[in-house]
Amino acid sequence: MFSKEKGKEYRTVFKDQGFKGLVKKYGWKLVLAVFMFYLIRDSILYILIPYLIARGLFRA
Repeated sequence: MFSKEKGKEYRTVFKDQGFKGLVKKYGWKLVLAVFMFYLIRDSILYILIPYLIARGLFRA
């Protein structure tokens, strides 16, 4: 679904036609995939890693 070429294509469509054009051309699946990617990434970065660090610090 994602590759460098596709990423460039998605960006050009977004720049030229905006969010509505992106959704019209590729559908809500692309929007949902990007949303889920950032949700999972941010959950790991801002919740899981600090939790594991704090758990390790307070356990000793």
